[in-house]
Amino acid sequence: MRGVIDPAIAFLVVLLTGIVAGLIFERALRPGWFSRDVANERRGMVTMCLIGMAGSFIGFHLTLLLGLFRTGVLAPFIGAMIGAVAILWIWRWIR
Repeated sequence: MRGVIDPAIAFLVVLLTGIVAGLIFERALRPGWFSRDVANERRGMVTMCLIGMAGSFIGFHLTLLLGLFRTGVLAPFIGAMIGAVAILWIWRWIR
């Protein structure tokens, strides 16, 4: 049965993808010392992980809805990574 994704494994991989993307994004693009100390603007690690998970699920399901799943088993997971980064970037841009 080539091309079949176990739902439990897919859920865990998408969840972990969002968490990792949130952690990396928070570490790489954290606010500078001025905004952190003077302006008191803090972005929590938990918030970034939750935003990353939401983006990961959005990207995963959009990839499945667009029918890119037929091109390979990794396509939805790549969509999950792209979705997590896109939503995190939008979140940072809005904030």
